[in-house]
Parts: sequence; C-alpha cells; structure tokens
Amino acid sequence: MWSDHIREVDGVDGGGWRPVKRTRTFEDVLAQIERRIAEDGLTAGDRLPAERQLAEQLGVSRSSVREAMRVLESLGVVSSQVGRGPDAGAVLISRPDSALTDLLRLHLGLASLELREVIDTRHMIEQWAASRAAAARADTSALADALSGMDAARTAEEFVEHDTAFHCAIADASGNRLISAIMRSLRDSMRRYAVEAVERLGDTSILRADHVRILEAIERGEADEAARAVSEHLAHAYPSLFSDGH
Repeated sequence: MWSDHIREVDGVDGGGWRPVKRTRTFEDVLAQIERRIAEDGLTAGDRLPAERQLAEQLGVSRSSVREAMRVLESLGVVSSQVGRGPDAGAVLISRPDSALTDLLRLHLGLASLELREVIDTRHMIEQWAASRAAAARADTSALADALSGMDAARTAEEFVEHDTAFHCAIADASGNRLISAIMRSLRDSMRRYAVEAVERLGDTSILRADHVRILEAIERGEADEAARAVSEHLAHAYPSLFSDGH
C-alpha cells in the first residue's frame, strides 16, 4: 500500500518522508511513522515498508528503524514479520488497550500507582460515559445481557467477568472508542481488586440494584442521574476509598 505513495519530493524518496534529525533518531523515526499512518489512512492489517526501505527513505541507520519497530511492537501497534518482497515489513495491528492494560497492571503491582488513583480515573471516565450514553439514548442491550450474566454468576470471579462487561458496555455506548479502550484497560488491570471487593462485600444485591439504576437512567435519557448512579455505585463497591466524602 505504501509503495503507491513512493515518489520524489524535493529530492527525498518516499511520498513525503523527511530526513530525520540525528538526535534521538529512533524517536524521530517513530514520529515519522506516526505521521505517515495518519496521512495515508492506514489501518490494522496494512503493512509498513521493509526495514531497509524505511532506513533509506528516512536517511537513518537500520538499527534506528529496528529500535523504533521494537517500541511499536511492545506497544501493540505492529507485529513484526520476517519475509521478502511483498511479505516484508511489519503489519499494523489493533491492540492498544492490551498494551495499556499491561502497563497499568505493572504500575499497580509495583505500587507506583495507587488503587485510589485508578478508581478516581475510572470514576471520571465512567460518569462522563454514562452521561453521554444517556444523552444519546444509546442501545442498552449489551448492558442488559451483562446484568443477566451477573444474576447467573456462581462465584465472585464470574460476577466480576460480567460486571466488567457491563461497565465496558457503558463506555462503548458513549460512542468514544478511546474511552472504551481506556475503560477496558482500567477494568482488566484491576480485576484482582474487583474480585476481592465482591468477596469482601459478600451480598451483591446492592451492586445489582446500582446496575439496574444505571441501566434505567441511560434508557430514560437521564444524563445527570446516570452519572450520579455511577458515582454512588463505585462508593458501594469501594467504600474505603469513598469514606472521606470523595
């Protein structure tokens, strides 16, 4: 796909590729790749130029390109493949939420992030998402399905699985894909804490009532009530974090 864009532009090959500065070269390579992805409208499944071709077009060493590709691969942006001709070059993949989940879980495990900070972030995001979903009168079928799954759950782990689906469905209903990715990352990274919270609570009836309230507020298009219901639900799930009137 990118070969269609390769041409001479002011003496530079590559459809707008610009020779990069020698300082922090691999970061400049990353910036160039990001720019071309946006300008060419590349999506998951499209292939980047081969390492040698990228190095020539950017006027940098292959080691700088290789380092940039390692970063992109670790972030879940590309999948490197060995090949020749049309099969050469890394392939763009769509896995940003997985990379973010791994990063958040690592920071939680190292105690460089406190659970309070994760819940605060979730609180802000989910209030906005619920409000937006209600204002848009979004489809709530996924929320209803998740609620049924929670009712049928026999263990805390099963309950949390469907609880996660419920809250991610709220993010999806907001219509903002980045919010959805962040929400999935937040929920996945704190799954263990969520299971512990459910086990500590024992009776999940209050959580179920909260979910019904959120669902009904979104169905009725009551944005303020949906946001308020989310806030009170999190206070029920994590009372120690909200005990100070937070």
